[in-house]
Amino acid sequence: MHHLQKLAALTAAILTLGMADGRAAEPNGTWSTEGGLSRVRIGACGDALCGTIVSLKEPNDPETGKPKLDKNNADAGKRSRPLIGVPIVLSMKKSGADKWQGQVYNATDGKTYSGSLTLTGGDSLKLEGCALGGLVCKAQAWTRTN
Repeated sequence: MHHLQKLAALTAAILTLGMADGRAAEPNGTWSTEGGLSRVRIGACGDALCGTIVSLKEPNDPETGKPKLDKNNADAGKRSRPLIGVPIVLSMKKSGADKWQGQVYNATDGKTYSGSLTLTGGDSLKLEGCALGGLVCKAQAWTRTN
């Protein structure tokens, strides 16, 4: 009987590790952007991944004292929306092991770029946005917060 208990405990431990590894291989959750300027929640949107700003280190515009707006958006109709709630990781589809490709919205310049998201560890990822067909790219390292 003692042998069966050990076997059951070992099996449970292996299954738990397997599930933990499976969760770690997905970018779903909340991430702190480079420099801790914002937090982005990544989750499923249809058959892709999307990420939305859920908090800002400095949520209010120092000039107005009101919540920061998406004031640089190329679409004038979106310039009055609050930055918190703006999707910035767009339609990322699985493109390889720990890698997704889609688009990235940069609220700083109001433009959308081709992008990729790569898990670089259980609690870290690289988000990259590119212009000019991939000739000019910028990347950020993000850290999982939950």
